[in-house]
Amino acid sequence: MNNVFPHESTDCANLPKTIALIGKYHSQDIAESIRMLARYLHERGMTVLIEEETARNVVSQLDLRSWASGSFAWLGAHADMAIVAGGDGTMLNAARQLARYRVPLVGVNQGRLGFMTDISRNDMLAAMDDLLDGKFVPETRMLLEAEVLRDERPVGAPHLALNDVVVDKGAIGRMIEFELFVDSEFIYHLRADGLIVATSTGSTAYALSANGPILHPQVSAIALVPLCPHALTNRPILVGDRNEIEIRIVHGTDSRVHFDGQVTVDLTNGDCVRIRRSEYSICLLHPPGHSYFAMLRQKLHWSERPKEH
Repeated sequence: MNNVFPHESTDCANLPKTIALIGKYHSQDIAESIRMLARYLHERGMTVLIEEETARNVVSQLDLRSWASGSFAWLGAHADMAIVAGGDGTMLNAARQLARYRVPLVGVNQGRLGFMTDISRNDMLAAMDDLLDGKFVPETRMLLEAEVLRDERPVGAPHLALNDVVVDKGAIGRMIEFELFVDSEFIYHLRADGLIVATSTGSTAYALSANGPILHPQVSAIALVPLCPHALTNRPILVGDRNEIEIRIVHGTDSRVHFDGQVTVDLTNGDCVRIRRSEYSICLLHPPGHSYFAMLRQKLHWSERPKEH
């Protein structure tokens, strides 16, 4: 297996000249944020590009026709950096689309929890000063690459995931049976609602609700977290980021595999989902003073005092 990842971001803190703006669709608040960012960055001498679906959905609400727009591939070819306005779902989609182009991402949180979107809307323009002055701190995050094999042949192209790859039972309320292999070694035969294969980034997403471990982003590991296993002795397992994981469906009436909860492929008995670390990675840019543990304390409400009656 290839242990070299030539596309990892090593220069993602370079000062930008061309900045792409990406926003969650059909939101008046985000349309206003995109407008404010576009005007502010233009005044600071930046070339501003807008992702085409973002432009299509906000141009009718606000005057953004003066800014060039295009596909994610076009943005990847031209942008030095992308600012994503929305929640973690918007960031996940942008990350998968732009990973191969090595475009660093900055997140403006207009969702709910926002584990990956550091900047609040109220602090957005002030944070842009620090960003353009080179004060943001880069952090590289790994992605997973997964393919579905049927009769040893790929079903479509491989898929990327920044958070997780999840095999589950689908809409029908019956457990599925599958076999788990790591580097071709048999691990176990499991009856469960499914299995979450999560990165450190995804350890605070679906895997967290299934009692999986929280992994610091600097930990190069992949978490295997069973979903409601029939045998209570099946616990989460951490494997290395160089290990290859295979999930072979033994029996599943309506089983499926999800990539970041946004892309889905239907599975049938005998299918194999093969997962490995992607050769691509994503660079997230954090504002000065960012702390992963402070973020966890805030988002997960750690150390809150009990309310006095």
